[in-house]
Amino acid sequence: MAQVVEPKQSPKTLTDHIRVLMKGILDPIGAFFNRLGILPNTMTLLGLVGHAISAVFLAQGKMLVGGLVVLMMAPVDALDGTMARLRGEPSHFGAFVDSVTDRYSELVLFLGLIIHYTLQSEWTNVIVVYLAAAGSILVSYIRGRAEALGYDAKVGIMTRLERYFVIVPTLILSIPMIGMWILAVMANFTALQRILHVRKQAHAEMSE
Repeated sequence: MAQVVEPKQSPKTLTDHIRVLMKGILDPIGAFFNRLGILPNTMTLLGLVGHAISAVFLAQGKMLVGGLVVLMMAPVDALDGTMARLRGEPSHFGAFVDSVTDRYSELVLFLGLIIHYTLQSEWTNVIVVYLAAAGSILVSYIRGRAEALGYDAKVGIMTRLERYFVIVPTLILSIPMIGMWILAVMANFTALQRILHVRKQAHAEMSE
């Protein structure tokens, strides 16, 4: 979750709603780590390390262990933004670092699965995982690029949080390819939704 100043507008995505609902839980924990002198960016990097450890297990075919490691990283992933806000230090650079790290964290999980299925010569699965990774990254990229141009792209159902709601359970249940098929279809569908949403705004802007 990004280190950003809380938006003034009402929450639009599931991530926004969860952030509001979890605020009362995350704030005391974030304050505790702040008192320990741990920096928000340290939490961000710990989340990346945790995902890399999970990817090692996934590459070995240990889906349950890999899924549990990712699940344990969820609070760490949520705390960096909370800690920055409580310090009064949310910044554009902090949000940038957190967003980039989130992409690396997600990609490293897909890499672990690609390595596993490549070693098993299961090429269809390799392609599906690649499509899931491509769609997942495009969902985030399209929003970032659109907002940089002044457009809104906060639409679609497969934001990062929803993707993890698919990835983690299917890993823990050792049925990762079900999750990958869902992401391969729905993440790319969400990316297309966002492209069309931006296109609609651009056309409306040109007609003004």
